[in-house]
Amino acid sequence: MICPFCSHSETKVVDSRDTNDGKAIRRRRECEKCNARFSTYEEMEIMRLSVIKRNGEKVEYNQEKVVSGLRKALEKRPITEEKFEKIVSDIEHKIYSKGKNEIKSKEIGRIILEKLKEVDDVAYLRFASVYKSFGSATSFRKELSKLEEK
Repeated sequence: MICPFCSHSETKVVDSRDTNDGKAIRRRRECEKCNARFSTYEEMEIMRLSVIKRNGEKVEYNQEKVVSGLRKALEKRPITEEKFEKIVSDIEHKIYSKGKNEIKSKEIGRIILEKLKEVDDVAYLRFASVYKSFGSATSFRKELSKLEEK
């Protein structure tokens, strides 16, 4: 690992810990030349995944689309960046745990909705209004009623 401070190529691992519920490893490193310390994160590289869109077209999975949708849903909500990253990680873990190399976009939306329901009711409703294509205030009220029942 190259030191980000002095670009020396020799660093040693000072400490290793599981993070993100065991889905990644955080390593604390020290440069052998300048003694600066920094952290690296090691995550499993996951297979390529194709998303089958509603019109049947297949596109490569793009994490940025999930992140963008979540940012919009969680905008101005009391969620820390650390919590946001955990939400994204949990969603991706669930997507990849299906063990398939293809997934329908509708399934990704359902996984996101499940997670948002656990995290924040307002974000859930925001995402659901787009995902479920609410056409009227009535459909929005119905979804709100379902949420209040649970």
